[in-house]
Amino acid sequence: MSGAYGAPGRSFLAGLIGAGIGPSLTPPMHEREAARLGRRLVYRTIDIDRLGMEPGSVGYLVEAASRLGFDGLNITHPCKRLVLPALDGLSPEAEALGAVNTVVFGAGGAVGHNTDWSGFARSLRQELPDAPGDRVVVLGAGGAGAAVAYALLVSGVRELAVVDVDGTSAVALAARLAERFPGAVCRPAGTDGLGAALAGADGLVHATPTGMAHHPGIPLDPGLLRPSLWVADVVYRPVRTELLRAAQARGCRTLGGGGMAVFQASDAFGLITGLEPSPEHLHAHFRELIAGE
Repeated sequence: MSGAYGAPGRSFLAGLIGAGIGPSLTPPMHEREAARLGRRLVYRTIDIDRLGMEPGSVGYLVEAASRLGFDGLNITHPCKRLVLPALDGLSPEAEALGAVNTVVFGAGGAVGHNTDWSGFARSLRQELPDAPGDRVVVLGAGGAGAAVAYALLVSGVRELAVVDVDGTSAVALAARLAERFPGAVCRPAGTDGLGAALAGADGLVHATPTGMAHHPGIPLDPGLLRPSLWVADVVYRPVRTELLRAAQARGCRTLGGGGMAVFQASDAFGLITGLEPSPEHLHAHFRELIAGE
């Protein structure tokens, strides 16, 4: 990539807005990749929990970051949808998903993008290339769930079940996806319908915060898992979540969240800096950062 952002000698200021984001590896991955490219990038975490702020304050934080000279931001749980009203524009994918994980500040103001979907699609293609994918269940209808669902449908999934504890969110996401992908079947369900949805599924993607360092636990009854089901988790820290351990114990093929984290970071890094990142080097940074976990 090239342009004003990538001008020789230019330094960068970026940040991450979300709740409980202390363990995030996005900041060091971005900083290390910039250093490898001979640039300085300072990446700050803006944790609304530590600041005592509500998720709805993300708009104020985005405006403040713009005024303070940030080049861009990453946005994570629980702000990926709440940030939309604060933005001046959206990429086509972010508009279709109704969720943003990357904000770039430039001549057009604050423009929202979504690299979660492309990050998951690339991870799935690389790590489970031959996994059957006619029927897949996505557990979680928030920003991450929307991105994963979009990636699955782009990848050719024919039947998608969207399951969420908030039935209204599941219905809204399934309807939006059905409109975008008229050739696929998109069905919403509450968590009481998870067992039925999994009974005929090829794969399951977990896309809620459950299992993260600050949200420990498992999002479903392990008895619902069977060996013919592949299981993916968007959570990447810990690397092997309780869900993935339970799935592996039952003979399931699994996909951790590390690949998605690396590929979405790669795409976001390019958008924010205008530089061309190396996914291979970002993977190496990631492996070094999680060594011993």
